[in-house]
Amino acid sequence: MLHQLITILSVSSLVVVIFYLAELLGGKARKLSASDIIIDLSTFVLPDVLLDPTIVMIVAWGTATLLPGKAGALANTPVWLQFVAFLVFEDMVNYWWHRCAHTFPKLMWPMHLAHHTPTYMSATICRRNSFLYTFLFPNRYFAAVLVYLGYGETFVWYSAIKNVVLTGAHSDLRWDSFLYRYKFLEPVAWLVERTISTPATHFAHHAQREDDGIGFYNGNYSNLLFFWDVLFGTAKITRKYPLEFGVVVDPVTGPEPWYVQLFYPLLSRTHQAAAEPAPMLSER
Repeated sequence: MLHQLITILSVSSLVVVIFYLAELLGGKARKLSASDIIIDLSTFVLPDVLLDPTIVMIVAWGTATLLPGKAGALANTPVWLQFVAFLVFEDMVNYWWHRCAHTFPKLMWPMHLAHHTPTYMSATICRRNSFLYTFLFPNRYFAAVLVYLGYGETFVWYSAIKNVVLTGAHSDLRWDSFLYRYKFLEPVAWLVERTISTPATHFAHHAQREDDGIGFYNGNYSNLLFFWDVLFGTAKITRKYPLEFGVVVDPVTGPEPWYVQLFYPLLSRTHQAAAEPAPMLSER
């Protein structure tokens, strides 16, 4: 399990680096605040070196205790079925965890806040969340159990595919715009945007406003398969990109400090009204 984790973490980090370098070469680099730099770097490094290994150790202990002698017991399951298992128990669970973060603004939103404070889109923000939010990801624990049961090799390439899609959906390269330029690509665009997350659909989720008909921050929750949004009625497809990103903050107090965004609820929020999604979920 350890060598597979190292492979996955190495590949996921490499994917982010490649996309970010492509953004730089494409003239998409932005001048970031000190707070954004700290959050982007911290959430890029610490999950790999601390959170994910801790989760693996917890699951290894738990599965060995609750399922003794079952390591690799399902290794002969067809690869396609293993992949489907990850789509359901990892990606779909991830969708519902993300959706809950927007559905329960008092309980979960503050832990997810760091992901929505950037006023820019970039490969560097795909991991931005409070450390507790990341540590509690239920999909990671489900995936680790499947790896224990023998799905490890499949999880390596499943993770590679998911990281490419997820990072690409956050990247300011806007790769999907190519599909919308030509009439003959219309069937391809229709299929792609309903199957996986794309910049157009995920940018809408990060929009600062909804009154432009593009923004949709209480929907488009999916990570790998956008199909989950289509299936569960939270999809919005416009093929357009918002002009403004991030949460609405108080012009005087500004956003929550970086240390609150990273360590909530260990550190209390300093100005709650400055960091709530707008309009509030209860108003929708």
